[in-house]
Amino acid sequence: MLNIIKLAVGCPSIEVLRERLNHYRLNGHATVQTRTMPKRAEEVLDGGSLYRVMDGMVLCRQPIIGLESAQHADGSTGTLIVVSDEIIPVQPRPMRPFQGWRYLDPKDAPPDLGSSLGHDGIADLPPQLRKELAELALI
Repeated sequence: MLNIIKLAVGCPSIEVLRERLNHYRLNGHATVQTRTMPKRAEEVLDGGSLYRVMDGMVLCRQPIIGLESAQHADGSTGTLIVVSDEIIPVQPRPMRPFQGWRYLDPKDAPPDLGSSLGHDGIADLPPQLRKELAELALI
């Protein structure tokens, strides 16, 4: 299994991401557009997730359902990362900006909130407060 991490440019929160995904769909599934097809697609499709960086923090992930070749309106080709509608909050982690996407090994991925952290109430905090606490290295 292998994950992908990608910036959600102009998307400051999970709530905005949820709304945005309603507009980009293929056969009923949410999609994320990118330029290149992962060379390690088989590993990504073996249970990988798309981790999203918003406003300088890794905040959530979505299980990857598929990878599809696509042709954009301008005639260029690209890839659609087909993801589950389920958005799973993760322990916030700072991340510097980067272009495109990167592979993310499962051992380097932040844990889901409420799973490996135990139920300590962090998942119940408002997203902005979780982000601020993570920036201060308090969670």
